[in-house]
Amino acid sequence: MLTNSVLKDALAGREVPPTFGTKEATPDPVWEREFSEWLKLTSAARLQELFATYRGGEDSLSILMRRVLMRAICRSVGEGLQVGPDVVFKHPETMEFGNCVFIGAQAMIQGRFDGVCRIGNHVWIGPQTYLDARNLVLEDYVGWGPGAKVLGSTHTGQPTDVPIIKTSLIIKPVVVGYGADIGMNASLLPGVRVGRQAIVGAGAVVTQDVPDFAVVAGVPARVLYFRDK
Repeated sequence: MLTNSVLKDALAGREVPPTFGTKEATPDPVWEREFSEWLKLTSAARLQELFATYRGGEDSLSILMRRVLMRAICRSVGEGLQVGPDVVFKHPETMEFGNCVFIGAQAMIQGRFDGVCRIGNHVWIGPQTYLDARNLVLEDYVGWGPGAKVLGSTHTGQPTDVPIIKTSLIIKPVVVGYGADIGMNASLLPGVRVGRQAIVGAGAVVTQDVPDFAVVAGVPARVLYFRDK
């Protein structure tokens, strides 16, 4: 039975040391890199088939093979990449990942054949994330909450006599600055920049740039206060 003091502490919450953010980047085994280089000799289509084979597994072999195959498929991959089960990548050949990147289960990263996607060092991407990565940069130490999304394009809606989905797309860059944190189920709309060390609250819809160190929340998101003042 819980004592009153233990119950009080549990309800108040507790502070514990960080784990992911303080993780050191250690080199992946040399044989993994050599294996990835050998796999590059096969076709892109075959690499995608192999990735699909290991996409859903949570066993150690599947986890290893996802990392090996990502290094073979992507433009560049740093040390210690972790890819959870059932993650989907579209046009991974355009994607760059830094050291110690974590991508949670059931995330989707949607690139484009001529796009730009740069994910920095020590970036944590939560489960069920959707990233429109046709022109996307997440700088170092970004935290991306579960279910949060980026939309990087919008239809022109012109001419008005055709369905909107048939009109041209305008792709705009989205940038999330160093050390920023994007809350669970938040949404970033085309063309926005989230400043360094800023916090976007859970469920917020970001329609305009977020200043450095700002804390924003709401629909649309508005500045509540600044963390450095």
